Amino acid sequence: MTRKALRPVAALALILACPMACTENKQVDRAPIPATAAPPYLCEYIPLRAVELMTGVHEPLVRGGFNLSLASGIGSGTCAMYQRSGDRLKVLLVSMGPGGNVADVQEKLANGAKLLPDIVPGGRGYYFTDSVSKTNTAYAMLVRDEAMINIQLEIGVEGRDNAADVVALMKLIAPKLITDASAPSKSPSHAPTKG
Repeated sequence: MTRKALRPVAALALILACPMACTENKQVDRAPIPATAAPPYLCEYIPLRAVELMTGVHEPLVRGGFNLSLASGIGSGTCAMYQRSGDRLKVLLVSMGPGGNVADVQEKLANGAKLLPDIVPGGRGYYFTDSVSKTNTAYAMLVRDEAMINIQLEIGVEGRDNAADVVALMKLIAPKLITDASAPSKSPSHAPTKG
């Protein structure tokens, strides 16, 4: 083959090789979720840095909020985070409210979910990853008395420990959300931190 004839062949080889090479060169940020919550916060309680690490989405679109001052004494609300571009898929959902049931936790544990570590006094929960998911999904639920908090990582970062990520996020947010929601205090020190 002449040099001129080799040019299209070389260009085609480069095009075919690029998707594999480009994928392999993509760096996964494996930094652990911070052990302490710090601003800025999404929906007043969820640290942005944790969300960015576990979803790979920077500055996600956010919808929702939490109300910890309901007459029932159990807070309620949802916070949904979405991709900013493309189809704007939901990447993470945090919800809380009444309906906590230790029997549900026991059932999930009996079916293979793992026990959450102790996070709040009197709390019990589970976490698991979806083994058939193609989007690295992981879930965690914590129950305390009649209150519950649920984390659904809909699209996790490939190459990260997605189960460890939902557990770490639960450790960051549950002590403020579920403890305040289950036993609200009249003290101003329990006011939401805004960031």
